[in-house]
Amino acid sequence: MKVDSVDLFYLRMPNVLDIGDGSQDALLVRVRSGNFEGWGEAEASPLTSIASWIAPMSHSACHPVIDSVLGERIDSVEDIERISLKVRTNSFYGIIQSNLTFSGVEIALWDLLGQVKEQPIYKLLGYKTSEKKLPYASVLFGDTPEETLNKAKAMRKVGFSAMKFGWGPFGRGSVEIDSAHVHAAREGLGKDGHLLIDAGTVFNEDLEAAAARLPMLKSANVMWFEEPFAAAAISAYGKLAKMDPGVKLAGGEGAHNPLDAQTLIDHGGVGFIQIDTGYIGGIGPAYRVAQYATARGVQFVNHTFTSQSALAASLHPYAGLKDSWITEYPMEPKQLCVDLTVDKIEMGADGMISAPDAPGLGVTINVDAIGKYVVDAEIKVEGKVLYSTPTL
Repeated sequence: MKVDSVDLFYLRMPNVLDIGDGSQDALLVRVRSGNFEGWGEAEASPLTSIASWIAPMSHSACHPVIDSVLGERIDSVEDIERISLKVRTNSFYGIIQSNLTFSGVEIALWDLLGQVKEQPIYKLLGYKTSEKKLPYASVLFGDTPEETLNKAKAMRKVGFSAMKFGWGPFGRGSVEIDSAHVHAAREGLGKDGHLLIDAGTVFNEDLEAAAARLPMLKSANVMWFEEPFAAAAISAYGKLAKMDPGVKLAGGEGAHNPLDAQTLIDHGGVGFIQIDTGYIGGIGPAYRVAQYATARGVQFVNHTFTSQSALAASLHPYAGLKDSWITEYPMEPKQLCVDLTVDKIEMGADGMISAPDAPGLGVTINVDAIGKYVVDAEIKVEGKVLYSTPTL
């Protein structure tokens, strides 16, 4: 088999707000080979990603991603890794944006291969079973502590015993304001639940500001303190971790490749490594990080704030790992991401979820429902159309 076609779709809500919510648009990828097709999502700016897919070659190490994918053989897991390496080699000078674009393509290749082999992706990776994971409701802090409290109560009411609050006002005011929000979240969740806090890199490299929040996080029995610093501020992560605050650090969603994640594990002192499959290069690189983390006693956690398609893709790389037992579950997606798939990964009566057992990703893209979100776009260079919106 070979990659016959790759189609990239720019989906967007009618109104996009200036908030920390990546579910307002999407880059959706469809790969076809013979009578089979696979789908994937990249966690990236859709239009700039499409540009990296088709932009004319700049030089020998700056090819468009399409040059390394279209027409390639796709018969095995090894073929996906071979194509991945080709992209990294041929698009080296545009690697960050190219890697984001290829994340969606790579996931679609895994989905395609799973359809062909009639196996879920986790089995193609070598796992025998899909272990149950505890989903945590992933939401933004409210504008006020009262709103945060009400959000926590609402999430607990629908069955979540773990919740993560992040972004919004956190870190932008005083420690006292942050404390009011965190303790409101704890009150709404209850004493027995797992509470997680995401600072959204708000402190950049400011070790003192991040450290000032540790006592109140500990008093609220917070399980992890996520992304207090910029992704590349490894030294700051390491110094904060050595303060032994009784609250483990989490990070990794900004890792563009497995080596970024490994550096954060080895030198940043994180207790949880959070990987976005739609950002790091796809399922293969996420799996590599999961194995590396496990060998070093660090828990692997997915980063997924958007759709059920992204959730499915993020579960497969660590599906068979018992010790990595918690998973991010998107709870505030915009309607675009709600409509994206026909089926959902629902919590069982025990409050747990697991990677789907159906072939490939295990979820079906709702082609009939998402047409209204497709953005009509065209990229033209010297009068030649390099991209125009494909037909769903």
